[in-house]
Parts: sequence; structure tokens; C-alpha cells
Amino acid sequence: MSERTLHILTDSFWKILLPGLKVTLPLTAIAFAMALVIAIFVALIQFANVRGLKQIARVYIWIIRGTPLIVQLYLVFYGISGLGYLINPFVCAAFVLAINEGAYCAETMRAALEAVPVGQMEAGYCVGMNYRQIIRRIVLPQAMRTAFPPLSNSLLSMMKDTSLVASITVAEMFMAAQRIVARTYEPLLVYTEVALMYLCFSTILTWLQHLGEKRLNRYRDTKKISSGTERGGKER
Repeated sequence: MSERTLHILTDSFWKILLPGLKVTLPLTAIAFAMALVIAIFVALIQFANVRGLKQIARVYIWIIRGTPLIVQLYLVFYGISGLGYLINPFVCAAFVLAINEGAYCAETMRAALEAVPVGQMEAGYCVGMNYRQIIRRIVLPQAMRTAFPPLSNSLLSMMKDTSLVASITVAEMFMAAQRIVARTYEPLLVYTEVALMYLCFSTILTWLQHLGEKRLNRYRDTKKISSGTERGGKER
């Protein structure tokens, strides 16, 4: 490795990593939190089969999943600017990422809600709960456990998709790498470095996903054991 290559790698490391810590990760966390709220709301509308609202939810999912994220970013950021209104690039990016990912996560949540046995709803009504209480205390917790792995994958995908927001002037990791390439004329070296940083972030999130799944499995096994013990006690 030449001295110039080593200098470029060491000099660019912090210039890429700091935007990743200050922009990429916070943007991912904020956008995904909003996406989850959107997804749960849209999924519950479909699960409850609310006429009118269900059709609106299906149209929203159809449009968002049928158009590229980069087009959505350009449409909101440059479209609103074209109307004479200035919008903060970070806010725009978080909003568009949330709307985009919310559509995909809504389908995940809808499938998870429908996977909960109908008997759970009937049992809730039998003990005197109303619909909202059943959804909040029985159906939604079970659906969230089922949806956890695919939602974690969506989080990973969103983290990588944040590289697209460089196109609307958000100074995240990929934009930092582009600026370094424009100065050093070493695209292979710098883009490999930023790819490795995305890989490190993805690995950490994947590790956290595995920890979460283990904890959920442990909780499920504990619940099965306790319910089996209670059943055995009653039979005696």
C-alpha cells in the first residue's frame, strides 16, 4: 500500500464516519420510527376493514410501492421548492423515507395481524373486552412479535437507502464520500471504504436483530411453560 493510499484512507475515515454517526443513523432511526407508526395505522385500518379508509390505504400502498424512492425524494424536495416553499433537506428526507418504508411495513404488519388466530379475538370478547382493548392488549403484541424479523430487515434496507438522500443535498456518508472522490480522484478506494462502513452498520443492526429475536423466543417459551403449568394444575 502506497503512502498516498494510506493517507487518503486515514484522512477520509473520520470524514465519512462522522456524517454516518451524526446524520445517517439519526435519519434512519427517526424515519423508521415514523414509518412504524404509519405502518401500524394503515395495517389496522385494513385489518378492521373500514370502508373508504381501506381503499385509501390500498391506493397509498399501491402508489408508494409502485414508484422509486429517488423519484419520491425529487418530487417532494424539488417539487415543493418549485412552488416557492423552502424545506429542510433532512426533514424532507426523513418524511419521504417514512412514507416510503411505511407502505412496505404496512403490508408486513397486515400479514402479521391476520396471522393471529381468530379465537384470540373471541376470547377477548368473552372476558368483556371491547375491540380497542383486544387489539391493544392481545392482537397487536402477538402481531409485533411475528413481524419483528421482517421489520428488522426493513430497517436494514432503510439504513442503506439513506445513501439516496445525498441527491437532495443531505450531507450523510455517501455525500461525504462523493466530495472526497471529487478531490482525490480515487473512486475505487473511497467508495470501497464507505461500503465497508455501511457493512459495519448493517452488521451491528443484524446483531441487535438476533438479540431481539432470542429475547422474544425466550419470552414465548416462558409463556408456553407457564400456561402449560396452569393447565396442568387445573386438570389436577
